[in-house]
Amino acid sequence: MKAVLQDKDMAELTALVRELGEPAYRAGQLARAIARGARIAAFTELSLPLREKLLARFEDEPVRIREVLAAADGTEKYLFSLADGDLVEGVLMRYKYGNTQCVSTQVGCRMNCAFCASGLNGLVRDLSAGEILAQVLAVNARAGGTPQKRAVTNLVLMGSGEPLDNYANVVKFLRLVTAEQGLNISPRNISLSTCGIVPKMYALAEEGLPVNLTVSLHAVTDEERARTMPVAKAYAIADILKACEYYFEKTGRRYIFEYALIEGENADRAHAERLAALLKGRPCHVNLIRLNEVKERSLCGTGEKAAYRFLGELEKRGISATLRRRTGAEIGGACGQLRAARLAEEGRENASADPKKSEKD
Repeated sequence: MKAVLQDKDMAELTALVRELGEPAYRAGQLARAIARGARIAAFTELSLPLREKLLARFEDEPVRIREVLAAADGTEKYLFSLADGDLVEGVLMRYKYGNTQCVSTQVGCRMNCAFCASGLNGLVRDLSAGEILAQVLAVNARAGGTPQKRAVTNLVLMGSGEPLDNYANVVKFLRLVTAEQGLNISPRNISLSTCGIVPKMYALAEEGLPVNLTVSLHAVTDEERARTMPVAKAYAIADILKACEYYFEKTGRRYIFEYALIEGENADRAHAERLAALLKGRPCHVNLIRLNEVKERSLCGTGEKAAYRFLGELEKRGISATLRRRTGAEIGGACGQLRAARLAEEGRENASADPKKSEKD
């Protein structure tokens, strides 16, 4: 696998063109070509000899849309093929305020949450910053967007992988995608979802990137959380809440808790009461989720009436909360499902996974 040109920021592109013996203005041309999501071979603003030099060192198309599934509500599910043959997924969800793309940060995941398909085969590898960015560039271009008039207006790092488990690459991606020479997406239009790796939450607060921090909570006690989220054995809810408070102090951004309603596990009135007591008075919002069920997992989501009852209990107790619109259920909207199906079809269910244990420090 060659290097990924999309990994490079403006300073690195400037150094590259200097190394190749090209004038400095070529760096701006490169940045603009990258931002429009073109393959290197289609960088027509560059001379053929320069394109050939780039192709000798960099992947022509590090991320390619291999398959698209469309839902009746306009949601589109993408299967991306990477240059080394690995697969990741993404989703484009259409709303009145704009289009939100769900982005993957790793091939697979080692968090192994019980309700998620992304970790079924463990972690294969981290994505580079440019591979994460290339997903956005590919979808934006496919949807008819340009760097000046984006079709992708909002991003959520909620695809396969734990973003804070790939910290350096994710932070560089955030700087690339918010750069003026790139897509220039505001950090306020980006949400990063974590299962709660506390030290990296503190580190993110110091980066000067005020993205919306979203924490997968899904329980009201550490014991209950550990039943579905192994990371709970490393980081207590109390420590996560302290990290969220610090993030708010540093960025001024209220934080969001995701809470998947799981039948028989966390979705009754008593859990709503305890969740409200836990979060009362905090500058946060609760995003309730009706589980997109994963056939390889045994957990089931609640029905619609039960979900709205839970929402009502929170609102009655003064907690800001919404029930997320369910999108793409008929196309396997939850990230990991399509990849798992295609790996099974190709006999690659047991793709090599990273043996490292979940981070604990």
